Amino acid sequence: MNFDLSEDQQIMRENFSRFLSEQSSIPRVRAAALATGFDRQLWTGLAELGAFSLRVPEAAGGLGLGLLDALVLMEEVGRTLASGPIAEALIATRLLALFDGEGELLQRALAAQTVVSVAFHDVTMAPMQWVSGGAVADVVIAREGDGIVLISVADGGGRNGEPNLASTAIAELDLAGRPRKVLATGLAACAAFGQAIEEWKLLTAAALAGLSREALRLAAAYACERKAFGQPIGMYQGISHPLADLATDVDGGKYLVWKTVRDLADGQRQAGAQISLSLWWTADTASRAVSQALHTFGGYGLTTEYDIHLYNLRAKAWPLVFGDPARLLEEAGRRLYAGENVDLPAAGEVSIDFDLGVEARALAVELNRFFEETLTPELRAKAHYSFDGFDADVHRKMAAARLLFPAWPKELGGRDAPPYAISAVYRVYEEQGWTSHAMSTTSMVGTMIRRFGSEEIKREALSRIVAGEAICSLGYSEPSCGSDVFAAQTRAVRDGDGWRIDGSKMFTSGANIAEYVLMLTRTNPDVPKHKGLTMFIVPLKTAGATIQPVYTFQDERTNITYYDGVKVKDSYRLGEVDEGVKVMASALELEHGGGFTKVQRAMAHAAETLCREIRYQGRPLIEEPAAQVRLARATAHCLISEVLGHRALWWGAQKKPNMGYGPMIKLFSSEKFLKDSADLLDLTAPYSLAKRSGPAGFLNQCYRHAQGTTIYGGTSEVHRSQIAERALGLPRTRT
Repeated sequence: MNFDLSEDQQIMRENFSRFLSEQSSIPRVRAAALATGFDRQLWTGLAELGAFSLRVPEAAGGLGLGLLDALVLMEEVGRTLASGPIAEALIATRLLALFDGEGELLQRALAAQTVVSVAFHDVTMAPMQWVSGGAVADVVIAREGDGIVLISVADGGGRNGEPNLASTAIAELDLAGRPRKVLATGLAACAAFGQAIEEWKLLTAAALAGLSREALRLAAAYACERKAFGQPIGMYQGISHPLADLATDVDGGKYLVWKTVRDLADGQRQAGAQISLSLWWTADTASRAVSQALHTFGGYGLTTEYDIHLYNLRAKAWPLVFGDPARLLEEAGRRLYAGENVDLPAAGEVSIDFDLGVEARALAVELNRFFEETLTPELRAKAHYSFDGFDADVHRKMAAARLLFPAWPKELGGRDAPPYAISAVYRVYEEQGWTSHAMSTTSMVGTMIRRFGSEEIKREALSRIVAGEAICSLGYSEPSCGSDVFAAQTRAVRDGDGWRIDGSKMFTSGANIAEYVLMLTRTNPDVPKHKGLTMFIVPLKTAGATIQPVYTFQDERTNITYYDGVKVKDSYRLGEVDEGVKVMASALELEHGGGFTKVQRAMAHAAETLCREIRYQGRPLIEEPAAQVRLARATAHCLISEVLGHRALWWGAQKKPNMGYGPMIKLFSSEKFLKDSADLLDLTAPYSLAKRSGPAGFLNQCYRHAQGTTIYGGTSEVHRSQIAERALGLPRTRT
C-alpha cells in the first residue's frame, strides 16, 4: 500500500504549485475573470512548463506521463483557480496526438500558440452547445456521428463570450456549418474520443478537490482570526464541525479519484462507474464546501473584497459546463447495474497502491478456511455482529491456530502480522458474518496490558488472554458522563497494598461473558477532570462487582456494571497513578482508527440482491433508474469509506503525524452507514420490514445496528472536534 506520490511527481507538484501560486494569484485571477476568463500569460507559462504535453505520447513530442501526473497538476489548478480550459486542453492535445500526430496544430497547441478545446456532445445531436473555453478557443474537437472533427471557431461562431456565473471563458457555440476537418472515423476513433471525455471527468474532479480544500483552508484561517464574544469563532462547534465534515468529504473525493486511476490501471470492472461517481461526489462536495466556507466569513463572504466568493462561483461553474451533475449518479447506476459499457482511458504508470499485499491475502485465505471448517450450521445460526455472537470454543480454537491476535508477537501467540493484514482479517469476519467484537476489544485491552502492565498482570491476565481463555470489556462511560469519559466519577482509593473501587459504568458490552474490564477511575478529585485519573484491569468475578443487562433495539445486550468496594491489587494498575489520560489516549488511538466500511459494503450488496428479487410494476426493482441511483450512492459511500480507511491504516503504519485520519474514517463511515441504512430500508420496503433470514433481514438489522455506530467508540461530535483541530488547525472546542 502506498499513498505517496513518486519523487518525480512530488517535484512536478512543487514546480506547478510554485508557478501557479505566483502566476495565478488571486489578483491575477480577478483580472482574468473580470476580463475574458482567460489568462494568456498564464497559458503560455503552463506550456513552457510542459503542462499541455503531459498526456501526449513521447513519439508525438510529449512527455508521455500517466493520468495520475495530470491529476497532480489539476489539483494545483483547482487550488489556485487557474483561468482557462486547462482540463480540456490536456485531453485535446492527447486527441490531436492520436489523430494528427505529425500535424502543425499539435505543436502550436503544445506551445500555447493555439487554444484547443473539446465539445462534449455529438454535434449531430447538439449543433448548438456550450463549450468550456469556447470564448477564447481557436478550434474545437468534437464528435460528429461516427467521426471526429476539428471545427474552427476563431472567426466568429460565438467567439465572444457572454457574462456568466463565474466569469469563465465558456461560450455557447453554433458548431453546425463551421469550417471543419475530419480527423478520424470509425469505432476506434469514437472510442478514443469517449476515453478523452472520461479522462476529463477525472481531471475536473481533481481540480474540484483542490479548489475545495483551499476554500476550507481559507475558512479555517479566518475562523482562527475572527473573534466573537471574546474568542475565535473557530472554537464554536457550529463553525468547526461543518468544516470538519467537509474536510473529510473533500479528502474522500480526492482519494476516490486516485483509487479510480489505480483501478483503471489494474483493469477493475467497476472503474467506469467510479469515474462517474468521482465527478459527481467532488462536484457535490465542492458546492457544499464553498458554501460553508463562505458562510464562515459571514457577511464579509458576500462582498467582492473577500476572495472566498471566487471559489464559490467556480466550484459551481466548472462541472456544470458538462451538465447537471446528478446525471453522473444516474450514469454510475447504469454502469453498475444496467450493464452500460464505456470506453476507458489509459491510466499509464501509477505510483499509488491500495493493495493490502501478499501477506494480507494469505492470512485472509487461511482465516476464511478456518471459519469454513469451524462454523457449523448451529454456530452460524447464533452468529451476531455484537458480543452476543461470541462462542468460547471458537475463540479458543482461533487462539490455538494463532489466528486470534495475528498482529501480536509470535511469543504471545501472534504472527507479527502487519497492519494491512489485520485489515484483511476484519473483512473476513464481516464476510463470514462472525462477530469480531470479543477479539478486537480483547486485543485492545491486551495491548494496553503489554504496554503499561506490571509483570504480575501479564502473568495472570495476559497469559489467559493469549490462550483464548479470557475476553475483556471496556469500562469508560458512566451513566452521567456519556462520551465525556474524562469526567469519570468512579473512585479508586488506596486500600492497604491495593485499591478499592466504587462506582458504576454504563455500556460495558460483553461484561456478562468477560473476565476483565479495562476501567478508568478517578484517583484524585481535587484536580481538573483530565488529571487525577488512573486506569486499572479489574477482574469481573471479584466480590462487589455486579452486572445487569441493558437491551437495545439493535438486538444486542450491553450492560451497566456496579462496583461496591471492589478490591484490586496495585499490580493491576496500568501506568502511573493519576496519569490515566496517557493510557487512555493510547487506548482511544487504537479504538478510533476503525470504521464501518465492511458492514457498509455488506449492506450495499444485500440491497442490490434484494432489488434483484423484488418485482416492481412487473420487472425487477434493480431495473428502475431511481433504484440504481440510490444503490450507486451507497456504493460511492462504501468506496470513500474504504479509501479513507486505507489512508488512516497506511498513515499509522508509516508512523506519520496524526492528522485526524482515524477520526475521519470513523466519522464518515458511521454517518454514511446511518444514512444509507435508512435509505436502503426505504428502497426495499415493505420487504425490508421483515426480520426473516437473508438480505431483507440483514437490511433490517443494519438499520438498527447503524443507530449506535455514530455514538459508541466516541460520538461523531467528538470526532468532528478532533478533525477540526488536527486537520484544519482550528482551536480546541472541548474545554
